[in-house]
Amino acid sequence: MRKYIPFLEKPPFVPVIRLSGSIGGGSRFSPALSDAGLATQIDRAFSRGKPAAVALVVNSPGGSAVQSSLIAARIRRLADAKNIPVHAFVEDVAASGGYWLACAADDIWVDNSSIVGSIGVIFASFGFPQLMEKYGVERRVHTAGTSKSLADPFLPEKPEDVARLKALQEPIHQAFIAHVKARRGARLVQDIDLFNADIWVGRGAVDVGLVDGVAHLVPKMKALYGDKVVLRQMVQRKPFLQRFGIGAAGAQIAAGALAEVEDRALWQRYGL
Repeated sequence: MRKYIPFLEKPPFVPVIRLSGSIGGGSRFSPALSDAGLATQIDRAFSRGKPAAVALVVNSPGGSAVQSSLIAARIRRLADAKNIPVHAFVEDVAASGGYWLACAADDIWVDNSSIVGSIGVIFASFGFPQLMEKYGVERRVHTAGTSKSLADPFLPEKPEDVARLKALQEPIHQAFIAHVKARRGARLVQDIDLFNADIWVGRGAVDVGLVDGVAHLVPKMKALYGDKVVLRQMVQRKPFLQRFGIGAAGAQIAAGALAEVEDRALWQRYGL
């Protein structure tokens, strides 16, 4: 009877999932965005009540291609199964794996200064052979399997290693391209190369079809679902002991410091 009494009708609600940070497996003390870590949060967003839609707030410079794929696939499975629209809102950046996540939505909205794109795959390392030679350090490597020392940073770079790395990157890049094409379809501009890992800002990303427009979460949700729409922030629950700060303090500090260095390296690619 409730739905026939106007003053008892509940306003529409939209769960909001925040996808902020680098993407990867993470660890006990330095969590990153991962399918396992986000599974409960995503499942609750689509399963509790009858949401009018689900909103993703994306602010990620990328990371693991596999975790990006798993998270996006989970969102799409639930959205398709329950016929719930998904909207993505980009904050500072949705690049590389961050854009992979944004493409899980039915439409993508950005700020005028948001950085979007970087549809590519990267392998980054350092080389120290000259430094080791200068100080008389000898590298000794014994392997079972010729590829076991692939791209060893303490040995001179080999052309065959570079060729092998590029061959490994290619199927990952093609999977990324296929995902973007499947999700964005005819909205993508066809006469420019969108898949060379270039980036676009704000309205530039709109012009090439990577996103749908410039809009922010609250006013856009009100425009689509009415002024009374309720936005429910989905909070990722911490493990029980971590809620009270209990754990191996030394390991937590060390892991956190290393994670911070890696995270800053990802963000600094985009000047952030």
